[in-house]
Amino acid sequence: MQSGRRSTSLTSTAGAFRRHLLSAGAALALAAASAAGAHAAATTAPGAAADQTQDLETVVVTAPRYVPQETTAATKLATPLLETPQSVTVINRDQIDLLNWQNLGQAVRYTAGVVGENYGSDERYDWLTQRGFYPVQYIDGLQAPVGSVTNTGLDLYGSQSVEILKGPASVLYGLAPPGGIVNMTSRRPEDKFGGSIQALYGSYDDKQIAGDITGAVNPYLSLRLTALYYDRNTQTDGVRSTRTYVAPAATVHFDAHTDLTLLAYYQWDHVSGDGGGFFPAAGIYSYNPVGKITSSMNLGDYGYNKYERRQYGVGYDFKHEFNGDLTFEQNLKYFSNYSSMLDVYGAGYATTTTQSNADPYAYLNPLTGKQETDGSGHPLYTDYRTVNRYNFPFTEAINSFNVDSRLTDHFTTGPVTHTALVGVDFRHYTDTAYYGFSSAPSIDLFNPNHHQSITTPALAYRYLDDIQDQLGVYAQDEAKLDNWILTATVREDWLRQSDPGEKQSPSAFSYRVGLNYVFPIGLSPYISYATSFQPVVGATAAGANFVPTTGDQIEAGVKFEPHFVPRAVKIFTTLAVYDLKQNNVVESAPTLTNPYAEAQTGHVEVKGVEFEAVARIYERLTLNASYSYTESETTGGYHLTITPKNKVSVFADYTFQTGMLAGFGGGVGYRYISSTYGDSANQWLDPGYGLVDAVVHYDFNKWRVAIDASNLFDKTYISQCSSETDCFYGLRRKIVATVTRKF
Repeated sequence: MQSGRRSTSLTSTAGAFRRHLLSAGAALALAAASAAGAHAAATTAPGAAADQTQDLETVVVTAPRYVPQETTAATKLATPLLETPQSVTVINRDQIDLLNWQNLGQAVRYTAGVVGENYGSDERYDWLTQRGFYPVQYIDGLQAPVGSVTNTGLDLYGSQSVEILKGPASVLYGLAPPGGIVNMTSRRPEDKFGGSIQALYGSYDDKQIAGDITGAVNPYLSLRLTALYYDRNTQTDGVRSTRTYVAPAATVHFDAHTDLTLLAYYQWDHVSGDGGGFFPAAGIYSYNPVGKITSSMNLGDYGYNKYERRQYGVGYDFKHEFNGDLTFEQNLKYFSNYSSMLDVYGAGYATTTTQSNADPYAYLNPLTGKQETDGSGHPLYTDYRTVNRYNFPFTEAINSFNVDSRLTDHFTTGPVTHTALVGVDFRHYTDTAYYGFSSAPSIDLFNPNHHQSITTPALAYRYLDDIQDQLGVYAQDEAKLDNWILTATVREDWLRQSDPGEKQSPSAFSYRVGLNYVFPIGLSPYISYATSFQPVVGATAAGANFVPTTGDQIEAGVKFEPHFVPRAVKIFTTLAVYDLKQNNVVESAPTLTNPYAEAQTGHVEVKGVEFEAVARIYERLTLNASYSYTESETTGGYHLTITPKNKVSVFADYTFQTGMLAGFGGGVGYRYISSTYGDSANQWLDPGYGLVDAVVHYDFNKWRVAIDASNLFDKTYISQCSSETDCFYGLRRKIVATVTRKF
């Protein structure tokens, strides 16, 4: 269920998940530092002497891999970004560490076409929209155990990179939304010893410790262990959140041609006391004569509200090279994700229709400029402070077995060189979810009692009982002729799916074709066309099963990685325009005998322009910039929710590399999101906002000290309002200090 924010069929999704996990990964910087000596002349400032007597130990290299160069998400091969005929954003560990990002919502702040942190302070999930759709999360190239929400809240500290594949991805991954996917790649063992330990303290009593260590035991075995624990409050009163994360990994080098990497992770989350927002609109979005609702207000119950999640994954990546041309690879993982929730949350002000006097509480809506009442001259709300509440207990258990096997071959036909890929993947997936529902005692917005007697309703309703078996076969060819690169991919999927009282066995064909021309200077214009599909549970009024929704996209753009600049100047930019469509969207279609009937008559179209740039210049100046223009339209002429027309972001950081200030640096960023619609009927237009971020950091010897601030000027803003009862504040200022010791 991605419908809204609550893992429910009744409102949106409650709870609260924040943003601070941890950012360490200094092992990558440490490993690169030893290589920096060999390239010291290339990494000093322009004009600096590279004489033999220079003390190379004073040269501080902090993020040598900041600018990404290749991706595996778009082709399931290690393909240079310059040769990929589709928009892909790669956020690697160097970027995560330098900018001190701690969750996915933060990591996409400077990414075009993606919006994160959509529901403010939510400690459970990383809410993203991507080209207007909710992207599905993948872990190590395999679909994560997603269910009622399309991500798992997996900790970012355990990832060595995040790949955001924009647009249809079904041709390689099977069922997927047309907006794309997000793939998190786990940290892998390295043969060279390294690691770090990090301590963090920040706003809202945020306490956190994390560590990562890797190295070779012998020539045949390398190990890695990554772990994290935090305990913190949030901007919402009465909320406490804890997390434990641990991820062991081992790589076995059987011989020079065969590697097996064993991967596992375990994460436990506990959030207590959180009502998850769900504020009345009057007092946030519009005027409340009694007073303004503060961003720290909690409409839940401190002692009753609770969210717990235990998730793990265990599996392997296997690779064997038969010869110089033919390679076999297999990814396998078993996932489990169990969550439970006791949730009392706001249901809007208590109302009355019995008073006959003129409305003393009429207010001026700042967006419409009109006086608003209940339309009858009577007060719309009883007292503008008594808030009704609902009680929504919910449990969900997800288990998934995934395996993806593929062969890669390199060969030539005349003047054309080919990289051919054929593969088969299989996924067995179960998702069982139950909920209860009842009213809960009301609460006084301005004099709340957060310790009331609350009775839990029985989990009497089945929300999901889904079983899926998906088998996919795919083939791809990258054909190169001089500077031309043609990428063609096809796939056939067979899906067997059952829900209570309904079984489906649809099949789907998807494909993608893309063409690049790579100029010697590093300029690569491209054009591509791709399709997607996604199953839909349900049936028409006549009893016919819904067919999968389908999507297609045409995209054209240009990528630029200048090859004529010095080696120490690394720049990658991309500019893309696209037209994305989704068909067979389920919409309400009531009949005389069935007012709840649905039909597949809906249509969505999203058009956009996206620009991204990332640069690392002489290991001193770091730049991130993005702009996206997105125009969406659904059946009836409405716009998609949480899809801003304009998103602008820029970040610049400067680090002194030599001299007395070697290792000291800082940066500042600005991000702007224009107004967005909070509801599908476009009755709630949420105002846009601009926020400033900043970071100061100092690297010396094997230590790193950093202080970073999100929303530096503590701007209060609306994250989303979708109705009179469902409003959410955005994230307030958060300042954290981290100390990292590398070894």
